[in-house]
Amino acid sequence: MVKAVRFSRFGGPEVLEIVDLPDPHPGPRQVRIVVRAAGVNPSDCKKRKGLMDSQLPQTLGHEAAGVVDELGEGVADVAVGDRVFGLSAEGAAQAELAVLSYYAPIPPSLDFPAAAALPAAVETATRALDQLAVASGGTLLVNGASGSVGAAAVQLAVARGARVIGTASPANHDYLRSLGAEPVAYGEGLVERVRALAPNGVDTALDVAGSGVLPELIELAGGPQHVVTIADFGGAQQHGVTFSSGDAGRAVHALAEIGELIESGRFWLPVAQTFLLAEIAQAHRVSEQGHVRGKLVLLLG
Repeated sequence: MVKAVRFSRFGGPEVLEIVDLPDPHPGPRQVRIVVRAAGVNPSDCKKRKGLMDSQLPQTLGHEAAGVVDELGEGVADVAVGDRVFGLSAEGAAQAELAVLSYYAPIPPSLDFPAAAALPAAVETATRALDQLAVASGGTLLVNGASGSVGAAAVQLAVARGARVIGTASPANHDYLRSLGAEPVAYGEGLVERVRALAPNGVDTALDVAGSGVLPELIELAGGPQHVVTIADFGGAQQHGVTFSSGDAGRAVHALAEIGELIESGRFWLPVAQTFLLAEIAQAHRVSEQGHVRGKLVLLLG
């Protein structure tokens, strides 16, 4: 039996429990890891509130880092004892053992918490940039650039040779500059502030914050076909914008590619705060307060 995060009813952080569940085992082309760290994401809070999935009970956790201890059939690219990070298709990574469907070796310079912070943000950002065809010479506007997905998108776009303008509160402007973005404040007057930097508008726009600014992004990018949101499903339907989700296929190639950028000093994702597994409810409270720069991570062992 393994200890894992689960909830049996929808509600606030108090519904989260640490329970004993049967040991998971990997299927073909999957690996099982002894989890050393697992990421906490805003979607976890949405699941807990019943805003995403209706079934009960539910486990949580889409990303983790740890040590391989069991190989599924057909796995030849890693061995038992290897340090890996990756994504759990079962959504059960916040546990002592987890099965990873997509994984890659942990970059040598990273510890387990830093590695656990990567998979969801890197995959989500890469998928959105791929959908926008962000490439060298273009200008990308990222709405909500200081969160984990936003920060990942900024750096990955810069690595592709794009110019990046990012929205954030003034307190985060120096942070955005350190990532390679030109910062602007969000809120009233956004279009004018962006046009002060890019008089002809931008080539593409990515909405990470879901703060109701899709009409402004569409205006700046020259049409809804140049805008992707990962956070505003209703707005995407209303304005004809692409809503990016893993249902359309995940950009798992990003996991194997990110190591080179990290080791060359061109990508980093800070861990904002760590929690023990038993402190999962507090992690949710911090997540829901917003304004987290970087990732929240659970520590196991």
